Amino acid sequence: MSTMTQHLTVPAGGRSAASIAPAKRRKLGPAGISALVVLIVLAAAWLLPFFWAIVTSLKSETDAASATLWPAHGFTFDAYAKVLAEGNVPIWAWNSLFTSALITAITVLTSALAAYAFSRMRFRGQKWAYIVAIAAIAVPPQVLIVPLFYEMLAMNFVDTYWGLILPQAVQPIIVLILKQFFDQIPIELEEAARVDGASRLRVFTSIVMPLSRPILAAASIFVFVWAWNNFLWPFIIINDPQLMTLPVGLQTVKSAYGIQYAQNMAMAILAALPLIIVFLFFQRQIIKGIATTGFGGQ
Repeated sequence: MSTMTQHLTVPAGGRSAASIAPAKRRKLGPAGISALVVLIVLAAAWLLPFFWAIVTSLKSETDAASATLWPAHGFTFDAYAKVLAEGNVPIWAWNSLFTSALITAITVLTSALAAYAFSRMRFRGQKWAYIVAIAAIAVPPQVLIVPLFYEMLAMNFVDTYWGLILPQAVQPIIVLILKQFFDQIPIELEEAARVDGASRLRVFTSIVMPLSRPILAAASIFVFVWAWNNFLWPFIIINDPQLMTLPVGLQTVKSAYGIQYAQNMAMAILAALPLIIVFLFFQRQIIKGIATTGFGGQ
């Protein structure tokens, strides 16, 4: 009975019921009110272009060409219907989803292995290899376009999924971020596992990776968003309309229509919609991953 009473009055974690009672709301002072007003203004300024794009995409082309924000002839989905009817949007969306997911999986896996090697293992040339990895962050991707294209051409990967995926699956910045996180994980955990006979690979898969879920989730989402939005490399390496990604394919529709403001905005909304859905579903993991970076998952 006493144990049950203790369980009811002292929740897990050792905090009393009084300690987890809702905190009283503090009144905002002049500084707090000023900060709140600034945040509201900044949020409105950030959301206004997106709101304008949505409204424009729901206008007729006649209303979209006018300077007024609100449509004179009401809202319509004609722009979305024309874009979806004339283009290969479902195929392009699938290509973007498939290639972005594969790029994310390869990038995070290889980056985690490289980061773990830099963080825990000692081998000849490790210092110089790490310096090269850090220096690669400073190299603009545009500089590597020509050599990468000739390399893909020599391997017969032009106009293929592999030519689209492999060059994008190398992200030195992800290696650096993961290494900084792995450095914060207590080495005693791994040493205890090694004493019990666990191999290096077993330690990596059973201890390091589970402890790194928040940062791995955040890194996965960042890589996925970057791969989804990337336009330059898919535009160069892919010519077949059936293999185009969504950003590249929508540009071909734009060229066919000329300047059609409502349809251009509808294409922009369609391209951004999957990313918004991803963020809404995984926003907790994103925030948690950023918040725990550098603290060893604590």
